[in-house]
Amino acid sequence: MTKTFGAPLSAGEMLVGADTAQNRRQFERLAQRSFYLSEAASAKDVTERSATAKGSVVMRPETLRMIEEGSAKKGDVLAVARLAAIMGAKRTSDLIPLCHPLVLDSIGVDLACDPARNAVDITATCKLSGRTGVEMEALTAVAVAALTIYDMCKAVDRSMRLTEIRLVQKTGGKSGTFEAT
Repeated sequence: MTKTFGAPLSAGEMLVGADTAQNRRQFERLAQRSFYLSEAASAKDVTERSATAKGSVVMRPETLRMIEEGSAKKGDVLAVARLAAIMGAKRTSDLIPLCHPLVLDSIGVDLACDPARNAVDITATCKLSGRTGVEMEALTAVAVAALTIYDMCKAVDRSMRLTEIRLVQKTGGKSGTFEAT
């Protein structure tokens, strides 16, 4: 069941509405009743860490041509998506509960048009020297870039699909290296 902020909550109900002081108090009350743990990063060793994520936005051929030609009404789709990805990676802890805020050393974002698949392929790599990994930041960067592409092109193609957002590589930390197969 869904309720608006301000209404009393019981177990299983969701909060919806604007961000206000009353809403934050209700969220804090809900969080106090919940069982959650944020991993203690301070006990971990500082290591060089990186993560790479990928994803695609599949669209109609004419939508991809519009992006390649730079003729979208909202502007340069790839440039705006790249900037949005960087901003998204920096704000990951604001979006994902229990995700540690990180100071990233670098965020690399590549967007490539693939006419054979009518897709824009997105790759994001985040790096830092720290105590916790950057997988969520790389994944968030890809997701935000994909959402930005959708937003900028939805007037001409509402059938676009955001697909295959996934972690493809991670290095550093106690668990070592991960490579997707």
